[in-house]
Amino acid sequence: MYPNLYYAFKDLFGVEWTGLKLINSFGFFVALSFIATAFVLTAELRRKTKEGLLTYKEEKVVVGKPASVGELLINFILGFVMGFKLIGAFLDREALVDTQTYILSGQGSWGAGILMALLFAFLKWQEKNKTKLAKPEERTIKIWPHERVGDMVIYAFIFGFLGAKIFHNLENINDLIRDPIGSLISFSGLTFYGGLICATIAIWRYCRKNNMNAIHVADTFAPAMMLAYGLGRIGCQVAGDGDWGIVNTHPKPFSWLPDWAWAYTYPHNVISEGVHIPGCVGQYCAELPQAVFPTPLYEIIACLLLFGFLWSIRKRIKTPGVLAAIYLIVNGIERFCIELIRVNTKYHFWGISPTQAELIAAFLIISGIVLLVVFTRRNNRQLRRTL
Repeated sequence: MYPNLYYAFKDLFGVEWTGLKLINSFGFFVALSFIATAFVLTAELRRKTKEGLLTYKEEKVVVGKPASVGELLINFILGFVMGFKLIGAFLDREALVDTQTYILSGQGSWGAGILMALLFAFLKWQEKNKTKLAKPEERTIKIWPHERVGDMVIYAFIFGFLGAKIFHNLENINDLIRDPIGSLISFSGLTFYGGLICATIAIWRYCRKNNMNAIHVADTFAPAMMLAYGLGRIGCQVAGDGDWGIVNTHPKPFSWLPDWAWAYTYPHNVISEGVHIPGCVGQYCAELPQAVFPTPLYEIIACLLLFGFLWSIRKRIKTPGVLAAIYLIVNGIERFCIELIRVNTKYHFWGISPTQAELIAAFLIISGIVLLVVFTRRNNRQLRRTL
């Protein structure tokens, strides 16, 4: 396991760059998933715009203004934080013995922080100065849907992270009660469905505000979300963040299947779960006492295949909302099935013991089927009216 990129680079390339401890493996792959999502969304929004399903919105902007005090201040702060913490970590090899403690502490390099702060502020001033006019002008511009991808990805990230954190703490309420501050600020512990629900609400409101048909936007998000989930799970598998399965004592079904793909102990996992590894010294020295199903690996394969499926049928589906409905169905089925062999908190009521993910997965499947029927019937009625 590689809890962060420091261990990956050390093992793969033989270099020890202490600053890489700031980049958690899980976060790295989540970032890659957002980049991939942005590319897919941009391509799909362009396509739907060409088909006349989405259009631009006119907005008034002022051009030619110099950099404001607020813009310079924001860039100054961002530069300072980056220099103070990131460069500070490279300069002090002992800074990241405990990464989370370092990030939340007052440790860092003041010199690097001030230099980076001044550099960021200067670059912003220079950028605005190049377009400065003697007299700023108000202009009306057209903003197309694909030009809003950056905003939508940021909205999805912020509200998705908050939702994932909230739902995780609700699912592990005992940990929250025992250590409320630690549970809230911890970098581990994220629930995908919590992120999906909150991000969906945020994007829906954003679409309404910016005159974008939410149904068509939902169709563009369907394959992108499946791709993002599959890539994000790579981070779970590489870091060993606790999203593994139950103990697997069954014999391998195929001789050609690697042992780690059937039952794995997740040595050096990022949450230090399990028993101590003999001879290991440092922060991540635990592995599970018994091998478990590597469920993140299974989800990587399943979700990338489902992305390929959604991507292959997207142009053939002409009814708005149907692709999004299919996404809800296949996503729910995939997650419900994986929960059968995955470790998770269970609820007990009415004689059943489902997990939070199983309940939400079942809701998504039912919702997807209902929406599929509703959108199909609505489209058929519209077709009959035009005949």
